[in-house]
Amino acid sequence: MAAQPAASAPSSVTPPSWHALNPPEVFSVLSSCPQGLSGSEATRRLAELGPNELSFAKVSPWWRVLFRQFISPLIGILLVAAVVTLVQQHWVDAGAIFLILCINAALGFFQERKAEEAVRALQSLASPTCRVLRDGTEQVIPGRDVVRGDVVLLESGERVSADLRLFEANGLQVDESMLTGESFAASKHTAALPADISDADKTNVAFSGTFVGNGRGKGVVIATGASTALGEINALVQGPTGKSPLQLLTHSLERRIGLIVLAAIVFIFIAGLVLGNDVSTMFRTAVGLAVASIPESLPIVLTVALSLGVSRMARRNAIVRTLPAVETLGSTNVIGSDKTGTLTENRLTVERIWTSDGTVDVSAGDDDGGSTDSPLVRAVLRAGALTNEATLSAEDDDLEYSGDAVDAAMALTAVVRAAISEAERTAEPAAHQPYEPHLRYSQTVQQDAAGRRTLYVKGSPEAVLAGAVVLAVPGGTVPLDEAQIHAANEAMGRDGLRVIATGSRILADREELPSPLPPPSGLTFLGMEGMTDPPRAGVADAIVKCRRAGIKVMMITGDHPVTATAIAGRLGLSTDKPALTGAEMADLDDQMLGARILQTSVAARVSPVEKLRIVRALQANGKVVAVTGDGVNDAPALKAAAIGVAMGKSGTDVARESSDVVLTDDNFVTIVHAVEEGRVTFSAVRKTTFFLLSTGTAALVAVTLSVFAEVPLLFLPVQMLWMNVVTNGAQDIALTFEPAEGDELTRPPRAPSEGILSRTLWFRAGITGCWMALAVTLTFIVALHNGYTETHARTFALTMFVVLTFFQVHSSRAENKSLFQLRLLANKPLLFTSLAAQTLHWAVQTWPVSADLLGLTPLRPWEWLLCIGIGSTVLIIVEAEKGVRRWAHRHDTPPA
Repeated sequence: MAAQPAASAPSSVTPPSWHALNPPEVFSVLSSCPQGLSGSEATRRLAELGPNELSFAKVSPWWRVLFRQFISPLIGILLVAAVVTLVQQHWVDAGAIFLILCINAALGFFQERKAEEAVRALQSLASPTCRVLRDGTEQVIPGRDVVRGDVVLLESGERVSADLRLFEANGLQVDESMLTGESFAASKHTAALPADISDADKTNVAFSGTFVGNGRGKGVVIATGASTALGEINALVQGPTGKSPLQLLTHSLERRIGLIVLAAIVFIFIAGLVLGNDVSTMFRTAVGLAVASIPESLPIVLTVALSLGVSRMARRNAIVRTLPAVETLGSTNVIGSDKTGTLTENRLTVERIWTSDGTVDVSAGDDDGGSTDSPLVRAVLRAGALTNEATLSAEDDDLEYSGDAVDAAMALTAVVRAAISEAERTAEPAAHQPYEPHLRYSQTVQQDAAGRRTLYVKGSPEAVLAGAVVLAVPGGTVPLDEAQIHAANEAMGRDGLRVIATGSRILADREELPSPLPPPSGLTFLGMEGMTDPPRAGVADAIVKCRRAGIKVMMITGDHPVTATAIAGRLGLSTDKPALTGAEMADLDDQMLGARILQTSVAARVSPVEKLRIVRALQANGKVVAVTGDGVNDAPALKAAAIGVAMGKSGTDVARESSDVVLTDDNFVTIVHAVEEGRVTFSAVRKTTFFLLSTGTAALVAVTLSVFAEVPLLFLPVQMLWMNVVTNGAQDIALTFEPAEGDELTRPPRAPSEGILSRTLWFRAGITGCWMALAVTLTFIVALHNGYTETHARTFALTMFVVLTFFQVHSSRAENKSLFQLRLLANKPLLFTSLAAQTLHWAVQTWPVSADLLGLTPLRPWEWLLCIGIGSTVLIIVEAEKGVRRWAHRHDTPPA
């Protein structure tokens, strides 16, 4: 049994910088040893420290979610109105109100329950089992039973179960892209590192949830569960989801409407009593007025408008997970995008080949497949493809290689450019030494048909230079010019390229090949290949469209600043200011960070916590921020942003579950389409809200005027309910089908300070609402003075209101354009529902049963014509107001 220190594992609140300690010091602090813990000690620590699991926020009980649907000023007023009608035994009125409340509550309940499923995918990153040393022997245990101080064994294909300080590493490479955003697998070693470095630079630590790509290793557990880097991300994701701008605006509007309507109802109730009306009648009047003036269908309208946006976005490869996200994209003014897999393809590609004869750019792919490549270029490509462990995984129109990303890129380029055939590349070598991170090169010996053996080497330029003696030139070799090679390496590095050098040597006939192969020597330095993760096609054009639409695009990545800046320049992002880095952020307070982040378009080498801080700094500056990403490291920022956009193909489950929108094609270009649809959706919401508020204002003002005119009640409560159905009903929903006007991506984003309605629409709603109220009230009074019965006068006034709303709903189709510039059949649902409302109103006043129930009587044809004539005046008022505004805008514009 292994010797086991008696001391228990420390439980200090602030852990040491494990990466800065040597392995013996780490074991000492953890009271462990390279042979692992004893079984009894591990059991004790598990009981003391708890299992290696992530904690998740509890889901709210269904009853609490349902209760929240009734916490609203408007809903509160309607609840009181429903109770009053029940007490007075007016069953039809009460049933109608309760039906409206139930529909609203059901829609809200469904959406909120769906949103609470957001962050469960982090559980999928938990390692179900892992291999540890316990009592000096290898054991397989559940990942949840790993404790601090355990020694964990790693090899290719395994998921790391906890944060480990490595003390043995043999060619160990770990894919940390989900945490750091880097395209390349991280090569690991065991030496101590400086204390003040970021997680992305901790090359002696293996993080929980990452994958071992190559090699083997051993590490001692330094953190489990919530204490791991993954656990810290989980804690950030578990926070409450912020409300979207539309939700905030809607709630603010509801409070304002609720207070105004409540005050008006109380005022009218008291005034009616003072003027001699009985309590029961005024109660019913107040209830009817509440139902008629409160836009209780607004939540339904919002849901329909957003659902239509969801449908349109789905057709353009954007799947919306939360309805408010549709509009939020439309009001976004900053997009913070991850680099790897979002702006780029997340696939290494050889872009340049350097030889002593010059540099060849092979990124365009329009050079006849390498038929014009020089012998030097072909020699570089052959060397890179022969010292290679990539395997061909797909062969159709596009070759696809798997394995190490560098090997796959070099093999693909060599085969595509016909520098080597696949049969030559996969021929059995005479000897081979795979890439070792501490050596920084790989080498292989190939034998041709004539029996001649050649040693090929690829690796870092420094490693190949160390074994080289001459430089290949056209027609032969010359003495090595290291300064020339270093200059070329630095030039490609400044452009964000990862540089791999190649060399070769023809072996003597009798030269032995020991195993392992000795360090390479006597090499001819052939050249270098520069590779990078290329930008996605169309992204640069999409960024131009975003800029035209008033949206700033930022790259926020964990990758190296040089690489990030180079890619940003190729995408058309501003690189005038240096990239903001995580190290720089540590020295900035929130106010200084907010100012700095507005100056740059690139933030690089940032951790998940720092990404989240950047999002919050932008939000503190009044920005509506959308964040795109595909990795676990993006999840906190995706959740905290006004809208999170995840990649559907290459993204992790964590990123998708933390997002509001998922792109099925992983294409940044799709975001531009989604922004356009978001603006169309908000425009529809705005138009419908204007219609509902203007007609609600008309009902409120008309009833108020009639009370003070000392005439009989303008409308009976049941008529107010009917008016609410026929004037709004399906028309407000049909208005949400209004199509795009065509200039959505040429307008700046909606200002955060601007509500659902602009000042123009508030003014328009006021004047049209008051005009409609005046027309309806005067119709009622004049009819009474001309000897009409109350029933006939009410029918006349009610019909006037119905016809006025017909013209008002059509005038609502455009905020600035004239109605006559729009196609009549562009919104067929609106045309048909508005005509159906008029027909239905004529039918109920004609059919004796419904007319008796609602207190109506048939109107004569000339009375209908009069209603149509006066009703059309609201359209004239709106068109005149639009015309004046257009004239004033042209008049105020200074000459060019």
